[in-house]
Amino acid sequence: MKERTACFTGHRTIPFLQRRKIEKRTEEALIEAIKQGYRFFGTGGALGFDTLAAQTVLRLKETYPQIKLILVLPCLSQARGWRPEDIAEYERIKVAADKVVYTSQEYTRDCMFKRNRHLVDNSSLCIAYLTENCGGTAYTVDYARSKGLIIRNVAT
Repeated sequence: MKERTACFTGHRTIPFLQRRKIEKRTEEALIEAIKQGYRFFGTGGALGFDTLAAQTVLRLKETYPQIKLILVLPCLSQARGWRPEDIAEYERIKVAADKVVYTSQEYTRDCMFKRNRHLVDNSSLCIAYLTENCGGTAYTVDYARSKGLIIRNVAT
C-alpha cells in the first residue's frame, strides 16, 4: 500500500495572492500521482496547505472515485482555538474522509512530529508546499527525503 500512498505537508499560511496558483499546482500534482497509480492520499488536517490538499482530494474524487482521503490527525483536540468557520470546514473534511487516524489521544509536545512521521512512514510520495528551510514542513520534507520518498514541491 505504501507504493500507492502519497502524503502532504505544507505551511499553515499561504499568501492570498499565491493561493490560486498553489491550488492549481496541487491539483496537477495529484492528477499526475493518480495517473502513476497512487490511490491513497494522507494529510495532517492542519490549517493552510493540509486543508487545501484535503479539499483538492475530495474535489478530485468526483472524477477519480478510486482515490481515498486519509486524515492523520495529531490529537483529538487539534482544532481547539480555531475560528468557527475553520472548525466547520475541518469537521466537513473529517466526515468526507475515507479514514481518520489519530496518532495521539491528547496534545503532547511531540504529537505533531509523530503525525508527520506517520504520514511519511506510510508513503512513497510527498507532495509539499515548502517555501522556508526551517519549521515543521522543512523537518517533514527532510525526513521524507531521508526515507527515500519522491518529493514534489508545489511552491516551485
